[in-house]
Amino acid sequence: MKIAIAQINYVVGDIDGNVAKIADAATRARQGGASLLLTTELAISGYSPEDLLLRDDFYDACAAALAVLARNTRDITLVVGHPHRIDKKYYNAASIIRDGRIVTTYLKRHLPNYTVFDEERYFDSGTEPCVFTHEGLRLGVNICADVWEEPAALAAKQAGAQLLLVLNASPYHMNKQQSRYEVVRDRAAETGLPVVYANQVGGQDELVFDGASFAMDGAGRLTHQFAAFAEVLGFIEIASGVPVRGEIVPAQSIEAEVYHALTMGVRDYVNKNGFPGVLLGLSGGIDSALTLAVAADALGPEGVKAVMMPSQYTAGMSREDACAEADALKVRYVEIAIKPLFDLFQQTLAAEFKGLKEDTTEENLQSRIRGMLLMAMSNKTGAIVLTTGNKSEMGTGYATLYGDMAGGFAVLKDINKLLVYRLSNYRNSISRVIPQRVIDRPPSAELRPDQKDQDNLPPYEILDAIMEAYVENDQSPRDIIAAGYPRADVERVVRLLRLSEYKRRQSPVGIRITARGFGKDWRYPITNRFRPPFD
Repeated sequence: MKIAIAQINYVVGDIDGNVAKIADAATRARQGGASLLLTTELAISGYSPEDLLLRDDFYDACAAALAVLARNTRDITLVVGHPHRIDKKYYNAASIIRDGRIVTTYLKRHLPNYTVFDEERYFDSGTEPCVFTHEGLRLGVNICADVWEEPAALAAKQAGAQLLLVLNASPYHMNKQQSRYEVVRDRAAETGLPVVYANQVGGQDELVFDGASFAMDGAGRLTHQFAAFAEVLGFIEIASGVPVRGEIVPAQSIEAEVYHALTMGVRDYVNKNGFPGVLLGLSGGIDSALTLAVAADALGPEGVKAVMMPSQYTAGMSREDACAEADALKVRYVEIAIKPLFDLFQQTLAAEFKGLKEDTTEENLQSRIRGMLLMAMSNKTGAIVLTTGNKSEMGTGYATLYGDMAGGFAVLKDINKLLVYRLSNYRNSISRVIPQRVIDRPPSAELRPDQKDQDNLPPYEILDAIMEAYVENDQSPRDIIAAGYPRADVERVVRLLRLSEYKRRQSPVGIRITARGFGKDWRYPITNRFRPPFD
């Protein structure tokens, strides 16, 4: 028996388009000798439809599409994920289609309600296992979170399953694949069942699904590993109920994984939403250089325009490096000096600011002038503005509201500063597009003379470690200090995190690549008087 996995990049809400992709995969799977095709979680609707799942007309459309798919599916068994309504209850479901009809439907039992998941808001839980016979083999069905808990897989085993099919929409974050392996090995140890694990691929708002579908035998040994960050129709030979070892794509480095996640996230956000291209402010610094490289690799040079907006504080080398970056990537490049506008703003506000010292107000004016120019160009052309701020800046508030935070998509929102450097070096290992002195020089916003990031922030080695401990691992300030970090730095970072919550709430959506980004899985109140103890 040969099973095919359809690792497809769906579009949420494009029900007809998703069904067409599934039908095409079924045709190619049949031509490749497969007698069964396994799709991913909520394949018909795309994952996750979020509050579309509160609409009965959405369920009606999905049901109609499922019926059409069933009627037109012949000579292959299809396991397809979809939203499902029974009377006044709503389910995350998978139907088994054979010979033009729906044989049975499985209802997901475990509904995740943590990190980026909110399925209890939308779905009711199923209670029964689903096992069906295919070419003499008893196949059980689980959906994503089901396999992360013991009862659903064990129930399939007790109902007679000899092999487990798992439909997934498991979003990427760093080291996620190892977690999946561990979970599937746990289920294999408990049940002795081989597992075929099909995962969605593609970008959906802040989430990126990496695919990386795989299979394991009943002893938890990897028998197949398909490519990540690409659409794949993978084939798995089953002999005597066990996957026969086949294609195993080698694992990538963390830097390669994250870079592919960023390019996929940008490509799908721009293309799925119909933007004709992107704009970004190119400063000559490392954050905008990396953002430019990601954008050009995602969309091609023709889809990207870089705008250098020098002020009187912009170093000559910054202009040279920005021009070199644009030239290396062959993107469109323009320079628009902001000093005349900055002078005009200062003249306009002179009476209001009389007798007051210059401070961050004048720095933020420069940033907001740049944001205003980029948004004007965006309005005129339809291209979306990519912001260039990183996670370290978003955490501490060192990104200007309505300035460098102005835009439609935040590429580096979940990338801390140290990872920015690692990714820049990784991209240069492919071809050198970021000048070395951009990587080597101390980072600066260049909003006042001789400014350096570290004038007001701890070194990034310390800052990023404190941020990771506090934000991603929920460690207390007391524990972070006990781990050896200076108390003054911990106090400063935690204070800045708290003060900048209102700014993050107004920031653009951005790609999640850690287990805790500043998006769906970060829900701190803006109005908040809790002060964690430091002693």
